[in-house]
Formats: sequence, structure tokens, C-alpha cells
Amino acid sequence: MLNAAQTTPPSEIETRINKLKSHLAEAGLDAALILQISDLFYFTGTIQQSHLYVPVDDEPLIMVRKDYERALSESPIKRIIPIKTPQQLPELLRQNGYSLPRKLGMELDVVPTNLYLNYQKILNGAAIVDVSPALRMIRAVKSEYEIDLIREAAHFSDQVADSMQEFLHEGITEIELAGLVEGRARKLGHQGIVRMRLWGVEIFYGHLMAGPSAAVPSYLASPTGGASVSPAVAQGSSFRPIKRHEPVLLDYVFAHQGYLSDHTRIFSIGELPDRLVKAHEAMLTIQARVKEEARPGVRASDVYDAAVKLAGELGYTDNFMGIGDQRVRFIGHGIGIELDEFPFLAQGQQLELEPGMIIALEPKLIFPGVGVIGIENTHVVTLNGLEQLGQFNEHINIIEN
Repeated sequence: MLNAAQTTPPSEIETRINKLKSHLAEAGLDAALILQISDLFYFTGTIQQSHLYVPVDDEPLIMVRKDYERALSESPIKRIIPIKTPQQLPELLRQNGYSLPRKLGMELDVVPTNLYLNYQKILNGAAIVDVSPALRMIRAVKSEYEIDLIREAAHFSDQVADSMQEFLHEGITEIELAGLVEGRARKLGHQGIVRMRLWGVEIFYGHLMAGPSAAVPSYLASPTGGASVSPAVAQGSSFRPIKRHEPVLLDYVFAHQGYLSDHTRIFSIGELPDRLVKAHEAMLTIQARVKEEARPGVRASDVYDAAVKLAGELGYTDNFMGIGDQRVRFIGHGIGIELDEFPFLAQGQQLELEPGMIIALEPKLIFPGVGVIGIENTHVVTLNGLEQLGQFNEHINIIEN
């Protein structure tokens, strides 16, 4: 059954806008101008090509170039007007009773330099400062509405994993299997697009790879890379046929109503060697320890350090989260509308965890020439630690055919 599209409740948008206004006031800013798609969706409920203007002391205004009618139907914000070019911004603000800002917040982590310089001219030299850290912190702590959507996304992740038992067989190529699994995800309502904030980084559903192919490193900020089908992609599934007795990695994101669940399970056609089974159980041990320690008030770096220490005690220092210089220095990341949200359970990260944060925890081992072993689940930070959302079998899933 397909999932019906829904719009963000007005109360959600109002709460988010008020949090943004509070930050603007504390930072001494007159207003914020929001342009990036993910932030637009979060603060307005629509991704139509537009400018969201949020003044400290007045109602927000959306100025829409394309498509105005869709923005009207999708966003609960009351003031929505059409705009043809950014050059109209000053006049439209004046016509609608707004003063031009002297100090303006913009998303300088993602806004291209040419646009930044253009808006400086358009807004008569207003001082533009980076408001993106505040936006990301506001988005880091999820409401019950958002948690419910991510919980639903995790439920669909479980169903996608379950489809492997139907589709995985000896001799099927990674890319063919990926197509079948992705087809099942689309049937469940997967939106197709998985958004990331980091410049130059993109992902298509995730990684479905087997054996040595899965252990091939790539440019991606991830412990896994993959041989892929082309240097133009340089990550993910390849044309390699899947063999018996090798680990098959299904590391896929389910995107549901704008919100994401990140989910990894290991499969095998026939039994895996004992050393890989033991390695996988070690990653489940690390996941269990982190779930207990990642509580409100704990620094993200302390959680990372504890996981690395335990990996060493279990004998997996050399393979944990990558090999040598290819190793990534995190074991989990925030997730929501984008795949790389705050917080990052990473080396040196001083951010303290808060209730309502969502974390994709992914302890993994990379064995060059052999494959990838590990687990990933999406969790909610609670007073008692991490509440796991994905429920599909976490041990190695053996397919007999």
C-alpha cells in the first residue's frame, strides 16, 4: 500500500520558526534569509524555489518563484507571495511592511559564493553572517512528530532488509540485486532522493555490496565505499556476481515523508567463516555498549572514544571503521531530513547529547579482500540511552539456496 503524502502541521512550523527567532535575537541579527532545500522544508513545509525571510520581530514571509501554487498548498505559513527575480527582494520586503536588515543570517555552509556576493549587492551591503550552525542545532533535536516519521522510516527499512531473503541468490550481480531491493523500497513509498549537506557528497539509496567488492575504499565520508559501476560514481554496487559464503552488506537509507532511517544488515548465501561471525558479534557488543553510554549530557567524542577503546579490547583496532589512512573518525551521525545532521559521534566533537536527538550508529569492520561486517541502526536519544528503531534480525542472515 502506498503512503499518502502529508503536509507538516502548522504547530510544527510555528515552533521551529520561534526557535529560529530566539536565536536571531540572541545573536543580534535582524533576520534570516533561508534558501537551501532541506532548511526550506524544515521551516516552511515546502521545497518550492523560494526565499524564506524570517525577521526577529514579525511574521515570516515566503517569496516563491516556482511553483507558487504548490507552495500555497504545502506550507502553513500565512504570508506567501510570488517573486520573479532576487533583485525584487528589497522592494517586496518594503511593500509587505518589513525593514531591510542591517545584519542578516544566511546558510553560508551551503550557499555558493556567487549567490552570497549577489545578495550582498541586492540587500545594499547588509552584513551577512553564517546562521547555519544554529539551524543545524535547531534541527538536531527532533519533535515527537519527527520521531514518529523516523520511526515509520525505520519500519520500512526492516521491510527492505526482509526483501533480501526473496531476491538474494548465488550468481546475481550486486547491481541487479540493488535494483530489485530498490524497487521494493519504491513500492513501499521511498521518496528516492536521499539528501546530504556536505559539499560534493551524494548517495543513491546506500551501499549494497558483497565480499571483496564491499571493502574497496572510496572518496565518501563513510567506512564503506564499493567498487561501483563507474569512476563517475566511485561507490556502491558493481557488476560483480555474488558468491556463496561471503558477507553481503545491505546498508540502505529509507526516505519517508522527508525523513530518513539508516540501516545496515549482513547477509550470506550459506554460512560465513567463524572469524567473520565472531567479528560481527563484536560489532553488536559495541552497539550495545554505546546504546547504554550515549545519554543526555554525554559529549559525542566521549562516546566515540569509548567505542574505539572497546574495539581495541575486542581485538579489532586495525579494521574498525576502515583501514589505516582510509579509516573514518566517527561511529555514528545525526540523521533527519539529511543524512549528515548533528550530532556526530566523532573524534573531538564536544557537542553534548540531548533527548530527542536521532543518531545512526554504525560500528563496522573492513577486511580488505574479504568484505565488510557490522551493523547500523537509527536510534533516539532518551534519558536511559539510545532507543533502537530498526528491529530486523541483527545477526548474520543466512540465505539457503
